[in-house]
Amino acid sequence: MPPIEERTPPAGIFEEYAILSIQDLSRMCAVDERHIVQLVEEGVLSVVDADKAEWHFTGTALRRARLALRLEQDLEINLAGVALALELMEEIEQLRRQMRLGL
Repeated sequence: MPPIEERTPPAGIFEEYAILSIQDLSRMCAVDERHIVQLVEEGVLSVVDADKAEWHFTGTALRRARLALRLEQDLEINLAGVALALELMEEIEQLRRQMRLGL
């Protein structure tokens, strides 16, 4: 079986408006669907169609899920810590954008 990097396309291929099923997301992240559910429950990922029987995610969820999994695996951070780290990383990026715009 080829390495994960060869089996899953890079996150940059998907546009923000692309819609992924939970099966797509779990396959592209090489994790079980239950782990995706845990990421949603912890607030790491947001579901687009929560009212329907099957969850769907935007294309940006793939990038966020892969980043969350790297934090979780490489740094051994639990899911609550991953959620906090991602929130802080996004806040830093937002502040940097504001500084560049002179706000």
